[in-house]
Amino acid sequence: MAPTSSENAPDTVLVVDFGAQYAQLIARRVREARVYSEIVPSTMPASEMLAKNPKAIILSGGPSSVYAEDAPSLDREIFEAGVPVLGICYGFQLMAQALGGTVDNTGSREYGRTGLTVSKPASTLFEGTPVEQQVWMSHGDACSEAPAGFTVTASTDEVPVAAFENDERKLYGIQHHPEVMHTTFGQQELEHFLYRGAGLTPSWTTESIVDEQVEAIRAQVGSRRAICALSGGVDSAVAAALVQKAIGTQLTCVYVDHGLMRKGETEQVEKDFVAATGVQLKVVDASERFLGALAGVSDPEQKRKIIGREFIRVFEQAQAEIVAEAPSDEPVAFLVQGTLYPDVVESGGGTGTANIKSHHNVGGLPEDLEFELVEPLRKLFKDEVRMVGQELGLPAEIVQRQPFPGPGLGIRIIGEVTRERLDLLREADAIAREELTAAGLDGDIWQCPVVLLADVRSVGVQGDARTYGHPVVLRPVSSEDAMTADWSRLPYDVLGRISTRITNEVSEINRVTLDVTSKPPGTIEWE
Repeated sequence: MAPTSSENAPDTVLVVDFGAQYAQLIARRVREARVYSEIVPSTMPASEMLAKNPKAIILSGGPSSVYAEDAPSLDREIFEAGVPVLGICYGFQLMAQALGGTVDNTGSREYGRTGLTVSKPASTLFEGTPVEQQVWMSHGDACSEAPAGFTVTASTDEVPVAAFENDERKLYGIQHHPEVMHTTFGQQELEHFLYRGAGLTPSWTTESIVDEQVEAIRAQVGSRRAICALSGGVDSAVAAALVQKAIGTQLTCVYVDHGLMRKGETEQVEKDFVAATGVQLKVVDASERFLGALAGVSDPEQKRKIIGREFIRVFEQAQAEIVAEAPSDEPVAFLVQGTLYPDVVESGGGTGTANIKSHHNVGGLPEDLEFELVEPLRKLFKDEVRMVGQELGLPAEIVQRQPFPGPGLGIRIIGEVTRERLDLLREADAIAREELTAAGLDGDIWQCPVVLLADVRSVGVQGDARTYGHPVVLRPVSSEDAMTADWSRLPYDVLGRISTRITNEVSEINRVTLDVTSKPPGTIEWE
């Protein structure tokens, strides 16, 4: 989210990512404290970081040793700029070393739950927390001497300097991870840094997000017109509602039926979303176009790029039709997308990390894009998007829907996408969703993709006869924001009903399997 007006821009906390598995979680915890945060890579020059006018900076952990030859570093200018800084784990050691403290590579390590002894209970970070408390450690190097001018505030059995503070310079460091739930008072420590150390006010709310984005959208679009890529999912629905609030009838929503939707999806979008928002909706049946472009393609990255490209081509066609149907001096110059922060991160943007997979709306867009993008949710996590949707008055049926990928069922078929395979998967997916809803489990899981292993066949027996059908995979997961996820422990009787119905009711599917992989190491979608 990039407000265009400094007058109304939120106070920003930068989370500098040193390759930590928890960098996104730190950013989330800051936002839960109602303070806006952004993740930036450690490779970003200090001058660029400071140009963002951060009100505070948090240095994340990371897998490196400060003594490693290729260890990430940070310009000392960050500590001299007068901006409050909190170092966590590797960031703590980097701060200690840069400012003249001693970090030892002793070989003594701490991983997991660790007892922390607070030696200065009235300190900025630890006031109001117990002298003895449980924290989560994950480190090899250890700080044995704090920099001059710093007060040691906590230790462990293995680490003499497990936390230090310099209130005069507003520099703070802790060896443990306050962002994980295993650190009992971690959120309180973070809030103490934000409110007491940095002097920030907890003012970043869903109401303020809406106000900031409405202003930013109006400034970007002006009097010109926009179209919104409406998929029927939570993200595009909230993005459309937000942009409509900003520019009203200048927006036309375009729903592309690419033939990759779930059963009944198109009818639901036409009925429910229009009824809830009153937007102008144009429906385009482009199933033949998409299936033709996907013919013979099995590679998942190629599928995503094809789908992204065809989306844009269809929107360009829709743009011409909208202009012809409603002539105006103002062009249709903008494309609204429901891009989220996890989309950006996984596509290799935002943190300097590797490209995990190209999301069709980030890494899959064609280079000759004729539209300027409007992405009001680009810096939000999924749960924040839901809260914005509630703030905008969208009904629960839309706001609480399980996530569904923009490329649709095309990335839930392992192998070539054909109409026949889509029909099989649609029926299996509908059965799984029906049974989860009937069991009252919709609120307990993040989503449950059903994956068709189209290039795999397995032997089965049905009606005393041998079958040679396809397996499907159930992928129920629990998550807050899709950055990390765990597989959902569904009741066996529910899994049994889903399996029985799919194998009985869907021809050519004779086996149902369960994916019990967390993220990481797996992703939520298979492709």
